[in-house]
This record gives sequence, C-alpha cells and structure tokens, in this order.
Amino acid sequence: MRADAKKNYDHLLAVAREVVKEQGADASLRDVARRADVGLGTLYRHFPTREALLEALLRTGLDDMTAQASALETSSAPDDALVTWLRDAVAFTRNYHGITALMIAALDDPKSALHASCVTVRAAGTRLLTRAQAEGKARSDIDGTELFALIAALAWLGDQPSIGQRADHLFEIVTSAILTRRRSSPRRSS
Repeated sequence: MRADAKKNYDHLLAVAREVVKEQGADASLRDVARRADVGLGTLYRHFPTREALLEALLRTGLDDMTAQASALETSSAPDDALVTWLRDAVAFTRNYHGITALMIAALDDPKSALHASCVTVRAAGTRLLTRAQAEGKARSDIDGTELFALIAALAWLGDQPSIGQRADHLFEIVTSAILTRRRSSPRRSS
C-alpha cells in the first residue's frame, strides 16, 4: 500500500472507531467519511462493506484477546485466567454497542469478514474454559459457544441504562455460576 493510501486507511479507521463507539455497529458510514474529511467513494475503496470496516476495527482487539488468552494459559491459575479473560472480553465488546449480535452471527457464516477473527477468539476462550474444566475449576456442562454467548449477554446487560450500574455484580454472578469453587464478591449497594 502506498504511503498516502496507508495514511488515509489509518485515518479512516481512527475516525470510524470513534463514530462506531458513539453510534454503535449501525453507525452511519456517511458520518465516518464526513468526519474523516473524505468522500464516500474513498471510504468504500478501503472498506467495500460495513462488515469489512467493522472487521478492520475489531481485528486488532480480537487478535489481542486471542494473544491474551494464550498468555493467561501459562501465567495464571485456570479459574483466574478464565475470569480475567472474560472480564476483558466483555469490556471489549461493550466498546462497540451492537457488535455482539454481528459477532455471534459471524460464527456461523464462513463468508462473513468477521468469521475468522470470531472463530479464533472463541477458540481461545474455549481453551481457557477447557483448562479450567480439566482442573475441576469450571463446570463441565458449558462449552465455548455458550461462553461466547455469555460474553455477548454480559456486554448487552452492561449497555442497558436501567441495569448498567449493576454490570460488575452481574459479572460476578455469572462467573460464580461458571466456576465451581468461586465465591462472588460481596454485593455493593446501588
């Protein structure tokens, strides 16, 4: 990629990241182009579809989550590794309102631009879950797909104005239900 094209690409991604954080996964692509001070054609040259733009936005974060899971596999106790990764995964998905539905759909759609990244991150979480299960730290009747669904549910719950303030408490309840020997933290008054 030429230097000027790379600069435009990076600038579009930076602007798109902010617009998607503000407006969610259905953010206006016209707003992205306008705020980036480029024509809509320039945006579409770099990102021919909304999904291609979202995949580019999410790829780095999903790759980081995959790498984090690998590091946690060897550096932390199985239950602590799983909870740490889950907390960070929920935080990541909450950064982009509405993205969880697209990520869940991408798991079953090999043609989706998000498919490979979502499958890879689900596999990383599954490895952490399997390790915790093998050590008797996590219940055995949950799999990686269900774990991924719980991340989506927790992210959605955190986005709801009426219960968002209880997101941390709800996270503790869910992790206590996944893990076999973990107590939830004392409830804070809200």
